[in-house]
Amino acid sequence: MFRIGPYTIESQTILAPMAGVTDRPFRQLCRQFGAGLVVSEMVTSDTRLWKSRKSTYRLNHQGETEPRSVQIAGGDAAMMADAARMNVERGAQIIDINMGCPAKKVCNKAAGSALLRDEQLVSDILHTVAGAVDVPVTLKFRTGWDLESRNALNIARMAEDAGIAALALHGRTRACGYKGAAEYDTIAAVKQAVSIPVFANGDITSPRKAKAVIEHTDVDAVMIGRGAQGRPWLFREINHYLQTGETLEAPSLDEIKSILLGHHQELQTFYGDYLGVRIARKHVGWYLQDQPEGQTFRKEFNALETAADQVAALERYFETLREDLAA
Repeated sequence: MFRIGPYTIESQTILAPMAGVTDRPFRQLCRQFGAGLVVSEMVTSDTRLWKSRKSTYRLNHQGETEPRSVQIAGGDAAMMADAARMNVERGAQIIDINMGCPAKKVCNKAAGSALLRDEQLVSDILHTVAGAVDVPVTLKFRTGWDLESRNALNIARMAEDAGIAALALHGRTRACGYKGAAEYDTIAAVKQAVSIPVFANGDITSPRKAKAVIEHTDVDAVMIGRGAQGRPWLFREINHYLQTGETLEAPSLDEIKSILLGHHQELQTFYGDYLGVRIARKHVGWYLQDQPEGQTFRKEFNALETAADQVAALERYFETLREDLAA
């Protein structure tokens, strides 16, 4: 248990913000499985772009469990502050600043992890955004721009001085992207250096790994990103293991089917028929990537053009799996 401003977070598992993944249906699903906090997809700080279809969906937080955390990205302090204020007006209860995204299209605009090369600009953004809103502001960042310029300790101290309420640190530099293994020594050093909550992010894909990272770093929580894609029940498994030391049984085939079909329905409700069908394709691929014939089925599934056809195909697929298991 830890606090972010006025909010008490009961669980030591947090859903990381992931563009194109952590939309409202997925956030709500992960909350149901025990994520103590979920963070929205990255929203541009250029509010002139908010009328786009993509931003309209990303700014939709109707019916979400509190506290609602919204991540903003940009490289201009005043623009970031305006975006923070406007998100709060739209219902955000925590503002998260992105200084962790390694994507070239983000870094080329001097945003995301590119900001780590300019500590004065980092300081300006942190102070300006934290001073612009009366809700907690958090920061997600990386250990540095590259292995020769890891400055996470400096950034962390700067953030605490600016009034940032919590830190989420990914154990890689921007140059690493998602290659190689995440390292946690820097995260441990940051946790020692500040008094605000710190979350460890990077390669946390199992209950045992989560516990090992918490013990190594003494962080307040682990932040799960890619490990939750197609496995929203990972939060339940990690929470159970942290509380009891016991490993939960993997979800049954029937439960996976129920979760997947429920998620599919929420995507159709949220996005409508056209987009819902297309966005469902990647999620179904993640759910079934480790299942028998999952890759073959995915190719067939991705050619389907209606939600009804997708549901029928999933029903047939799971029925075949059940028959094979019974044989």
